[in-house]
Amino acid sequence: MPIDQKLSRRSFDKLKRQLSKLPKGATPESVHRFRTYSRRVEVVVGELGTTLSGNEKKLLKLLAKLRTKAGKVRDLDVEIELLRNLKSPQAAGHKALLQRFLSDERTKREKKLRKAFEGNTVRELSRRLKRAERDIEFSEELEPVAIAHGLVNQIQVDGPMTEAVLHQYRIVGKRARYVAELGGPSPEAQVLAAQLKSMQDGIGDWHDWLQLTEHAEELFGDVQDSSLVAQLRNVTRAKYREAVRVLGITKAALVFKPAVAERKAPGRTVRSVSAA
Repeated sequence: MPIDQKLSRRSFDKLKRQLSKLPKGATPESVHRFRTYSRRVEVVVGELGTTLSGNEKKLLKLLAKLRTKAGKVRDLDVEIELLRNLKSPQAAGHKALLQRFLSDERTKREKKLRKAFEGNTVRELSRRLKRAERDIEFSEELEPVAIAHGLVNQIQVDGPMTEAVLHQYRIVGKRARYVAELGGPSPEAQVLAAQLKSMQDGIGDWHDWLQLTEHAEELFGDVQDSSLVAQLRNVTRAKYREAVRVLGITKAALVFKPAVAERKAPGRTVRSVSAA
């Protein structure tokens, strides 16, 4: 099951289209799309290509820098939406203060993001994207499903589950899912991608509530100081338990099968978790 090259090219096309939109206005939708398509391109270039040229190294470095800045805006967009939908009549005052704080932080982060796209950044990124898309080569023996399994199974868990380990699965799960999706219409690839998306969504939901809770704690202190903090901690604990449950189900479904393990994926395949 080789790489579906039409899907890989589509990631480049969609990212190039976003480059003309984001500098003009960092809406929640445009920020989210830029992050998604930049991650997909990073996976194609960084995980699946047979070689890594100087242009590709610089492209990955530039994308990582911009994606990090966009991620800080995206995180705040998600937190603002979670807080907006949270019913907390007993802590209306603290909720309003937290909403104002998040909105102000979002404005600051958006300015930094838009500044990062000033000058020749968009032109340079477009040029490097076109060159990488033109030059990238895939081995015919490349197996997206095998690579995706390898990414997830490189995480070794000794002892009980921790937040740090759960966070590792969240990061690696995204990369693995994007790799699996490049298997195209293959039933095996589609099933694996769906399993990884379920894991990603479950862990991501917990992580979003965790970040919102941490911001509330920065402003208001501990549970005895704020009923909003107490409420958010309760929600976050419930989300953590659900994330662990979903991860357990996904891991059971992703048992590293010998048939998959025997497939070799030439070239760059699996980077370390620390590199992620």
